[in-house]
Amino acid sequence: MESTAKSVAVVGQGYVGLPLAMRAVEVGYQVVGIDLDISRVEALAQGISFVEDVSSEAVHRALESGQYRPVSDYTEIGDFDIAVITVPTPLRESLPDLSFIESAAESLSAHLTTGATVILESTTYPGTTEELLVPILESGSNLRAEVDFNVGYSPERIDPGNQIWNFVNTPKVVSGVGPKSLNQVEAFYSKLVDTVVPVSTPKEAELTKLLENTFRHVNIALVNELAIFAHDLGVNVWESIEAAATKPFGFMKFTPGPGVGGHCLPVDPSYLSWQVRQSLGRSFRFVELANDVNEHMPDYVVQRAIEVLNRERKSVNGARILVVGVSYKRNSGDSREAPALRVIELLQTFGAVISAADSLVPLSRWPQGIQRVELNNHEIENADLIIVITDHDEFDFSLLESSDTPVLDTRNSLHSDTVEKL
Repeated sequence: MESTAKSVAVVGQGYVGLPLAMRAVEVGYQVVGIDLDISRVEALAQGISFVEDVSSEAVHRALESGQYRPVSDYTEIGDFDIAVITVPTPLRESLPDLSFIESAAESLSAHLTTGATVILESTTYPGTTEELLVPILESGSNLRAEVDFNVGYSPERIDPGNQIWNFVNTPKVVSGVGPKSLNQVEAFYSKLVDTVVPVSTPKEAELTKLLENTFRHVNIALVNELAIFAHDLGVNVWESIEAAATKPFGFMKFTPGPGVGGHCLPVDPSYLSWQVRQSLGRSFRFVELANDVNEHMPDYVVQRAIEVLNRERKSVNGARILVVGVSYKRNSGDSREAPALRVIELLQTFGAVISAADSLVPLSRWPQGIQRVELNNHEIENADLIIVITDHDEFDFSLLESSDTPVLDTRNSLHSDTVEKL
């Protein structure tokens, strides 16, 4: 099986689309990166990357090779052999918003030619590729899927900041609306990644993505709720988790935290829950319960913070609180849906004066009105309370372990008996 494609259009140049575009350039494709954010496109045209898994040097090399061209207008893409849609699919008032997919499909359909292939990577519910994407492409091009052009779905598996599993060595699930389409989708990704995993139809591939993140979401909710009850029972949940993790079978380690964030966990399971309710009229109880637990973890963190301040005979109103870590995960600057943002918001409503330390989060995504500081002795001594939200390697946690300032550690990153653990 060999891909004869030469030109690739990647719609969306964010955390998913940019790594894909750079890899496609690396293996020899001519790539047009489309993004409607003009400032983002202008930065890319200057060789500036805003995605932590893609260095600015890599963008520079792609530009200098003449094989990568970032644009903000579909009229500039011309014809393509492969188009990959990597646009956001957010929730709007708890409902799936597929408007970005619809817009991308409508725009691509005007440039669709016989023999071309369109692949959707955006997270969505089962049926989207065949029931939404295909009709839009066919209507706008007057061509037929699986006859004149090919369509497939391949869920993205980008994990920002992961130093072990990257775009190339993470197995890629692929699908097509028919055997001809599957053959083309599989051939394309076989040039980009080490391992492809074909499944029967796009519906199975779409469900795969939702299953992966629903599994994580539910298990994180389990240990989060367990942490709450263990604290009330006077049990060290962290020690119990580590002990359970020594079992070589039948257990997979998940740890509590201040909540979930990023582009997947707060959104993906809700897509599945929504479709079950819409199509079957039933509730996906595991997902809805997990949503309830994880969404309220920032509230629990604030409750525990208030308890710590009370023991110090201090009010949260006017208290100087230092938040350590703003991004949603360790060693990443991604602050999308980060629980720290909700913790900060809640503390501010109680009148707390907040400062935060996190050099990985870009200034463009820094929470408004929050002083950006370094984690050092001066800031620690000036705080009434410190809350560790994200345990980046850049932080010197020994400073907190030897400090007299109360610390609430939501990640079990400190090893001192005086530190309050979630």
